[in-house]
Amino acid sequence: MAFLPTNRMEMEERGWDSIDFLYISGDAYVDHPSFGHAIITRMLESEGYRVGIIAQPDWRSNDDFMRLGHPNYAVLISSGVIDSMVNHYTASKKPRSTDSYSPGGKAGHRPDRAVIVYANKAREIFKGVPVIIGGLEASLRRFAHYDYWDDRVRRSVLLDSKADMLVYGMGERPLSEIAALLSKGADISRIRNIRGTTYVCDRYEPKEGDHVLPSYDKVRTSKRAYAQAFMLQYNEQDAITGKTLVQPHGDRFVVQNPPAYPMSVRELDRIYALPYERTYHPSYEASGGVPAITEVEFSITSHRGCYGGCSFCALNFHQGRSIQKRSQASVINEAKKLIWQPGFKGYIHDVGGPTANFRNVACDRQTRHGVCKSRQCLYPQPCKNLRVDHSEYLRLLRKLREIPEIKKVFIRSGIRYDYLMLDKNDDFFVELCEHHVSGQLKVAPEHVVDRVLEKMGKPGRKVYDAFVKKFYDINRELGKEQYLVPYLISSHPGSDLKAAVELAVYLKKTGYTPEQVQDFYPTPGTLSTCMFYTSLDPRTMKKVYVPVKPQEKAMQRALLQFKRRENHRLVTEALRLAGREDLIGYGRDCLVRPEYNRTVKKRSAEKKGTARGAGKDPRERRRKGRTGEKRSFGKGK
Repeated sequence: MAFLPTNRMEMEERGWDSIDFLYISGDAYVDHPSFGHAIITRMLESEGYRVGIIAQPDWRSNDDFMRLGHPNYAVLISSGVIDSMVNHYTASKKPRSTDSYSPGGKAGHRPDRAVIVYANKAREIFKGVPVIIGGLEASLRRFAHYDYWDDRVRRSVLLDSKADMLVYGMGERPLSEIAALLSKGADISRIRNIRGTTYVCDRYEPKEGDHVLPSYDKVRTSKRAYAQAFMLQYNEQDAITGKTLVQPHGDRFVVQNPPAYPMSVRELDRIYALPYERTYHPSYEASGGVPAITEVEFSITSHRGCYGGCSFCALNFHQGRSIQKRSQASVINEAKKLIWQPGFKGYIHDVGGPTANFRNVACDRQTRHGVCKSRQCLYPQPCKNLRVDHSEYLRLLRKLREIPEIKKVFIRSGIRYDYLMLDKNDDFFVELCEHHVSGQLKVAPEHVVDRVLEKMGKPGRKVYDAFVKKFYDINRELGKEQYLVPYLISSHPGSDLKAAVELAVYLKKTGYTPEQVQDFYPTPGTLSTCMFYTSLDPRTMKKVYVPVKPQEKAMQRALLQFKRRENHRLVTEALRLAGREDLIGYGRDCLVRPEYNRTVKKRSAEKKGTARGAGKDPRERRRKGRTGEKRSFGKGK
């Protein structure tokens, strides 16, 4: 099966004189099931519609948008796998120099706020044709939301984009229903009851059970109202328990229908069995391809959803907390397809989802009654109803390992170590270390100070320490030298300088220096972003300390990489402000050595009549004989 048409010539090769749906994507065209545009377009194709794709059109003119002509039913728009602002800017709001989702990895192929720009252009060009927005950027901006880059509350993206409808979350079911109605001649303005969609109307009479959120005018002027609105949204994102949400915007109303029902195993199997080319469009070959394919080309998505409840993650707003999984047969069939892919060398890079070891529903109650609104599955303590069992996932991994052409199956999408530690059966943990780790296992403690972890929705430090010990004990028994690579976040709400110092001390004791540290990045749709903007924990409405000054954020980041010479000034300043000057010195527990006064050194040299060797910096002592022993987070001395 060929790629879907991207220009008029490819349309004519199929014998088409028009298309039914035009999909405009902020990402380059990669026909792989890890990309939303590939899934949606292949699904619509499988239902008999003619679908064309325009990837990364030049938004400064009309020519690219008109390449396939007017679509018969609708224009579908997504900014891509990542929010366009996150794609363009770092947490310090500096422009990024690369874009993994563009040809050759070069930046500049899409505009800021791509959904708004594309939708306005489509509205201008394709008059009378319905415009439907979706994907991560639209999904997380469907209500009034704090925008980190503007540092203000923006109204729903539906209003700024002038789109007719927004599909939030995983869009297969809603779009299938919308397509069926449009193909029968339905007016988009009268399609109002499809789950998983949001729309704008001039008049709305709330029905029994609807939740009316604080208005846009209210949340942009009152941070307390913003936190209250966020929590109402947060608690209504389950298909079984979720209610219709309404938010006034001036004299108009943004209405979110309840979430779409989770897809069944059979439905998800069908989606992943569609005829994907599993690579980027040939037109990108001359540019060096699309770098993002590297991480996913030989990976398999086994499920969707996550009930981990991390405060800084937007999965609750997008994929939801309910697990939707594929059958083992479906995953194995995909693995057998990989064998014949060009470049396959016997290694499957990943088999997982948002969290690899969350492959089954959290509890039986969720299936019947939906997820709990009043508590999380793992936080602050694991729920007594949580089903802890890795056996089905382990059976799947064993079957994959038995395929003769497959040498190794790795797990790289991350595991939830607190869930793993709850399993009284060690079979999965042992086989994880024995067969599925490529020398390093990525985990996400994010921090080790309990008061910060509490704001993150993560387990306490004791759980991570126990996991670290068990990981190294198992590897020692297996005769393997493997390491943990932790993800750490600096400057998260709740983290003051003292907490950052505590984390630095922990890193010192465990002998680990992270190569990269992620500054907390306030993105739409997360509980942590609500804390960042309001300085309130919306779960309790209590005040939260939020590091916002650039100097403090730089110090917190520097503390986590205290060994780097370029960070010593910032680390010293941070330690003094935190009242931890005991960590400045030459003792084994100190983080940095005292700053050396070069003026004193120069004067001392002149006094002794020598410009060389006098007033020697004490930091020069004992440099000879130092070793670069490889250490790992939590491994100890």
